[in-house]
Amino acid sequence: MSIKAIVLNCSLKKSPEQSNTQALINEVIQIFDKEGVESDVLRLSDYNMAYGITEDAGAGDQWPAIFRKVKEADILIIGTPIWLGEKSSIATQAIERLYGGSRLKNDKGQYIYYNKVGGAVITGNEDGAKHAAASILYSLSHIGFTVPPNVDTYWVGEAGPGPSFIEAEGKNNEFTMQHARIMAYNLIHFARLLKENPIPAQGNVVKS
Repeated sequence: MSIKAIVLNCSLKKSPEQSNTQALINEVIQIFDKEGVESDVLRLSDYNMAYGITEDAGAGDQWPAIFRKVKEADILIIGTPIWLGEKSSIATQAIERLYGGSRLKNDKGQYIYYNKVGGAVITGNEDGAKHAAASILYSLSHIGFTVPPNVDTYWVGEAGPGPSFIEAEGKNNEFTMQHARIMAYNLIHFARLLKENPIPAQGNVVKS
């Protein structure tokens, strides 16, 4: 069974600058590769993404190409750093643009994100990981994604200025790595379940 994943890295850093969020995303991608899941990672800071609650903001807006990949995928992961206890501004913008496409319907007349699963990868210093995960996962659920159990993985440093995920060898953190594995396998499992047994249209048809 072919499963596709799209990961939106919402780091504020442009490529090729080193991204701690990307480093933790890579731990999840390794499991996707092992399980034969086709994955694509986009660093949104590299794109000209217009503001607005719409799937296409017109000339110069590069979101439509990103949105096509989201529509083709079975799994969506939003990766974000934490700044001042919150997900990044780019993560907020991405969710707003996803919300703009949520009025669209699939071939059964359901919301476009039905039968897709979502998760979150978060890195940062000090606190805010659970708050950011709650915000991201609620938003995805609200617009139609299925959110399986334990599909957020995160790493945060100690209070005050200090080393980030890469500098602190965050991959040696047993809790973070365990949740990266749980997240990857739960997303794959539920994506396969929904592909084999999609949410029935009866009772879920959106009236025009």
